[in-house]
Amino acid sequence: MKTTLPATLWIAILVVAAIGATAGAAIRSTSQPNSQSTSQSNSKTNAGGDVKRGKYLVEEVAKCTECHTPRDAQGQLDRSRWLQGAAIWITPVHPNSSWAENAPALAGFPSFSAADAVNILEKGVGPRGEAIRPPMHIYHLSHEDALAIVAYLRSVPSSSQ
Repeated sequence: MKTTLPATLWIAILVVAAIGATAGAAIRSTSQPNSQSTSQSNSKTNAGGDVKRGKYLVEEVAKCTECHTPRDAQGQLDRSRWLQGAAIWITPVHPNSSWAENAPALAGFPSFSAADAVNILEKGVGPRGEAIRPPMHIYHLSHEDALAIVAYLRSVPSSSQ
């Protein structure tokens, strides 16, 4: 079932995302004043990404699960297939030939590298240099936030694991 969202709702979603990203930066700057103390955290990976922060950014700020997690028969996110990729359930208000029909799996990084993910999150450029297709948002995250997201996504079991 596809749902068309009115333009005003898209604007509201973008505003909320922008406010969330700004609030996240403010939270990070006030809650983590000493980078040495956070580097000792057990949630850090050997690649330097903070899994807990990545989970917060993926699930609470960017809401990646809304498109990248399949839904059950009642339209609810299927937690047994968390971030395993899914058909896009919304359609553009106006025809858009570049609109993606499927969101790729993110769990465990089955289809792209960490470097590709960082490039997507920091520059909004896909793995082969292509533009990110809507409804995916183009993000310009800090390197630390991109690494945190990569660390979290690596921690989520993929269907092939």
